[in-house]
Amino acid sequence: MHLHLILCLFCLLVTIVEPVADSELLDFGVETLPEWVIPHDADLRRVPHEGGHAREARFHVVDWPNVFFQAPPEGWDWSAFSGVAVALYNPTDTAVSVSMRVDNAGADGVNHCNNAWGEAPARDRFVLRCYFNTGDAEVFWGMRGVPERGPLGSGPKLDTTKITAFQVFLPRPQQEHTLVFERAWLFGPGGDRDARVPMPFIDRFGQYAHADWPGKLHEESDFIERRAAEETALAAAPRLPGRDRLGGWADGPRREATGWFRTEKVDGKWWLVTPEGALFFSLGMDCVGTGEQTFVEGRDGWFAWLPGEDEPDFRAFLGQVEGAHSGADRIGGKGRAFSFYRANLLRKYGENWPEAWRETTYRRLESWGFNTVGNWSQHDTLDNSPMPFVAATGIGGVRPIEGARGYWAKMKDVYAPEFEEQADRAFAWVGKKYASNPLCIGYFCDNELAWEGFARGTLDSPLDQPARVAFVAQLRERYPEIDELNAAWGTDATDWDALRTPTRPNAAAKADLDEYLYRFALRYFDIVRAACRRHAPHQLYLGCRFAGLTPPPVARACAEVADVMSYNLYYQEIPREKFLEYDKPILIGEFHFGALDRGMFHAGLVAKEDQAARAAAYARYVRSVAAHPNFVGCHWFQYVDEPTTGRWFDGENYNIGFVTVADAPYPELVEAARRAHDGLFGHVRGSMESEH
Repeated sequence: MHLHLILCLFCLLVTIVEPVADSELLDFGVETLPEWVIPHDADLRRVPHEGGHAREARFHVVDWPNVFFQAPPEGWDWSAFSGVAVALYNPTDTAVSVSMRVDNAGADGVNHCNNAWGEAPARDRFVLRCYFNTGDAEVFWGMRGVPERGPLGSGPKLDTTKITAFQVFLPRPQQEHTLVFERAWLFGPGGDRDARVPMPFIDRFGQYAHADWPGKLHEESDFIERRAAEETALAAAPRLPGRDRLGGWADGPRREATGWFRTEKVDGKWWLVTPEGALFFSLGMDCVGTGEQTFVEGRDGWFAWLPGEDEPDFRAFLGQVEGAHSGADRIGGKGRAFSFYRANLLRKYGENWPEAWRETTYRRLESWGFNTVGNWSQHDTLDNSPMPFVAATGIGGVRPIEGARGYWAKMKDVYAPEFEEQADRAFAWVGKKYASNPLCIGYFCDNELAWEGFARGTLDSPLDQPARVAFVAQLRERYPEIDELNAAWGTDATDWDALRTPTRPNAAAKADLDEYLYRFALRYFDIVRAACRRHAPHQLYLGCRFAGLTPPPVARACAEVADVMSYNLYYQEIPREKFLEYDKPILIGEFHFGALDRGMFHAGLVAKEDQAARAAAYARYVRSVAAHPNFVGCHWFQYVDEPTTGRWFDGENYNIGFVTVADAPYPELVEAARRAHDGLFGHVRGSMESEH
């Protein structure tokens, strides 16, 4: 369902605002494009397309090839709309990463602009939407998506009355790519209409109050009927055929049984191997837990119900939390938060809800074809798991590289004297819990580290920064005198203390930075693996969960050291031609798809039009992973939707769960998962045979 249709549905139900129709900007099939459409490092030509015409764009191999749309001198006034969208078709067999930017005067890619990004799947249509961040959703603070409007734009506040340009571009493509442009349009309501949503807008179950949809919970008594229906369904389909008790390939090739999970390459395809010797493709579910909660303090009038003094069982889910981002600024860094999910579990399962929830969850996962409890899952979920699982740890207490940058945090300094001790401490506690458990596949250590954000910042750090000292020592191996380095780098540092990384490093500087990256990463992975081996000698070191593609020197170091490389890959699908640089097993730690047709305000990192499209995308993604020779599994992020009003520490409120806040599975997603998982081993077998 398109966003404007969802908005129309809201209007019919709430009757407070009028529908806002889409506004066409451009049909790319016209005979002659207007002069304000300007290709940069891209070739445009009119082509036949689906009974009409469209524009084919061939993007060159440069940093930012784009199709640029220039506003008239007075600018465009788009204040009546939520965002701009472009419909694309990818006619090739390779998925294409594509981005959009919407500008005010002075835009530079970071300032005075909003951005959007996505991936056009192979041989398929893709709508790229850029939502505007107009700064007028203050009433709905602490949420990344808001009622009526949907997702807030990415980037600083945009003046939508003075749009100077927008562009569709490819971020640093490594090869030429072709996309077909179909149409561009404006969508959704703009202005400050958010403030006109009636309060309260969240019902007693944590759902959006002013809309209805299939599966919405209306009465507490519905829990009884739903629980009975699910019990019948789970009893009828407890496990997919062709699976052994650990979720391995029951009828597949048998390998050596060592009593522990390990990796092996079989007929050109990497696999995990179960303790009993079966080939195992890890289908995992992240964040299997009940801890989702949202701020309630500072949000007077939002909620139709919060527990009163006479409801002690529910008040147990009302606690004090430290806010890291959205809530912290609003309520002084800490405040009251509440878990509607736990409240619903108490209503559904009664006073013994934790045990009943765990039992139901394990049965669900097995029935749906999952065989792994994934990262970030609750401790009691892992401790009691009858299924294989992965565990995680992280290294703290280490000095960061002070001149670095990073989304979650600055990179920790692996040359700091405390790094090795802290790595050992990180594995000591997790190894004590799980090193003797053969169901534990292995361990992730850290998550989405800012590998790309520290190399240039190292020389901007204080002179006593251990990483800076190590980098300078490396450079002096090659350039004994500073004048030699200046000549190679094109810099003019008066001495080593004054050396900084140039804004635009030349080839020699880039080579030295890459060498530093490799040495730094190799030290990191060597130390972490050694700690893993000391405390969990029989289990796998699963890497650090790279946030998408990572700098090649870092990937090379990881491939040389880790048992399994791990990536969080929010793609449409995994291309066969990528991730082949190293003959190494790879595990995907996170992926997801979301939509806006079931009362949620944000679709997450990879948006789909509705639940049917979301389900189809899941099946497509999993099959692409299974068909790749290096991948040994993929783990969905996450089990339950994030809170409708945003999780407490950063405001994410994504429709990314297999179940809702009312503990109701999404039937489309569940059915698609069962079908994809059921046919997975046959899909892999066919892929292996085709390779030979």
